[in-house]
Amino acid sequence: MTPEAFYSQLEKFDIYLTDTQKEQFETYYHFLVTENEKINLTAITEKQDVYLKHFYDSSAPLLYNLIDNTSLKLLDIGAGAGFPSFPMKIIFPELNVTIIDSLNKRIKFLEALSDKLGFDTRTVTLLHGRAEDFGQDPIYRGQFDYVTARAVARLNILSELTLPFLKKNGKLLSLKASQMLDEMTEAKHAIAILGGKLGTPLDYTLPNGDERHLVMIEKKKETPKKFPRKAGTPNKKPL
Repeated sequence: MTPEAFYSQLEKFDIYLTDTQKEQFETYYHFLVTENEKINLTAITEKQDVYLKHFYDSSAPLLYNLIDNTSLKLLDIGAGAGFPSFPMKIIFPELNVTIIDSLNKRIKFLEALSDKLGFDTRTVTLLHGRAEDFGQDPIYRGQFDYVTARAVARLNILSELTLPFLKKNGKLLSLKASQMLDEMTEAKHAIAILGGKLGTPLDYTLPNGDERHLVMIEKKKETPKKFPRKAGTPNKKPL
């Protein structure tokens, strides 16, 4: 997907980028591939692939109206090179984005990228550490309208890592490349314990025909205080 094809696809969903926003995506691409030679950020480096499989795919929650363009608070867990939150932040500058990542090199990359993209520092928070630890911190617990996660963990594990951060009626948006029916069945018990309600999954395709899936979980009740458990436990002993 060329940059022009990317912009054209967004326009089909009534999203029209300014020249500044287009320049931000171009800056993002060049900085990503340059820094990727120093630290492992992505296996996808061809320009057309980055625009399709990273930028376009990251935009899905906006394209399908799962997130509106008001000043909402969004947390991105394990964002790596900034996906999906930074492309969404370029498209909707009003979005307040917080990223938690366990690898400090990635956080340093995102700090430099945020500066290059000219993001308002008051609307971007980058945290190095484990979701299990921040999820017990009252500064972050129960503070977000949305949590996004792109290919981070199986849904039963991911639910414990993310639902504690959500406000009541907030939503987890989990983006995956593969079908999640087995994961959804496996995660029902965990979701109920954690105060969530599983929504209808969104199945869609990229412009090249590749399948993508987005699972939504809405937080209906407060998550019990003992969750998330200490770092590493959700992976070793999933609910």
